[in-house]
Amino acid sequence: MNNTIDRACALEQMMRDHALAKQLDKSDAQAPSAFECESCGEPIPEARRIAAMGCRYCIDCQQEYESHGQTRFA
Repeated sequence: MNNTIDRACALEQMMRDHALAKQLDKSDAQAPSAFECESCGEPIPEARRIAAMGCRYCIDCQQEYESHGQTRFA
């Protein structure tokens, strides 16, 4: 029984790692973070710029972008 759970946990971790790697490939994580939000022009806090490398939007605009898609920024 424990062996089955261990294999399931290992598989779950492998799938999580794969999904994170795919997301990182799609993001601008290698690009430097912007100092000002591209949408509203407000300053992006340093903690966000460090935590979300390559970020272009403040937290509020990023949430708006994720909720409604890029069409709201066009």
